[in-house]
Amino acid sequence: MSRFWTGIFGIGLLMGFAGSAALGQSLEPSFGSNAAPVANPLADTSVTPGKALLFELEAKFAKATAEGGGKAFAGFFADDGATLANGQAAVHGRDAIAKTATWLAKDYQLVWTPTEAIMSPAGDMGYTWGHYEGRSKDADGNSKVTMGRYLTIWRRNADGSWKVLLDASQEEPAGAGDCCKLPPGL
Repeated sequence: MSRFWTGIFGIGLLMGFAGSAALGQSLEPSFGSNAAPVANPLADTSVTPGKALLFELEAKFAKATAEGGGKAFAGFFADDGATLANGQAAVHGRDAIAKTATWLAKDYQLVWTPTEAIMSPAGDMGYTWGHYEGRSKDADGNSKVTMGRYLTIWRRNADGSWKVLLDASQEEPAGAGDCCKLPPGL
């Protein structure tokens, strides 16, 4: 399975970036308790329409998955889409992804935010990448947190809709430091 984009509980999606949800980020820099302001990629004044669209697609993907779990996650994939997850075999095709993406949003919560988004010159493909943090419970009921990086490749279909062509994720090893922590305040 891929990132298990399954829930953003306890953190509201804020509206405001290009008329869409901003993936749990406000458009202002975040501040930690003793930290200096953290740059917010969504506050970048050089954002192109392509980047704005990709951020909007990510926000819709996150919101739908937060509400619908694995079924909603799989629904964002192209028929020929694929997932590449940490230490697991690739899963090819939306139907196969749907068979593996069976989690419920109530069982797994995930917060992610794109660090960057790049649109192709033709405007028909693009990618986003960033950091994620997932929360669940182990078999004994103890909290389990995973953190890492992700990459999502988007493709515009002939009908104008956008679908995920590839979703890849990599967990960070223990002791990775701040590598994959989300900005404070999320």
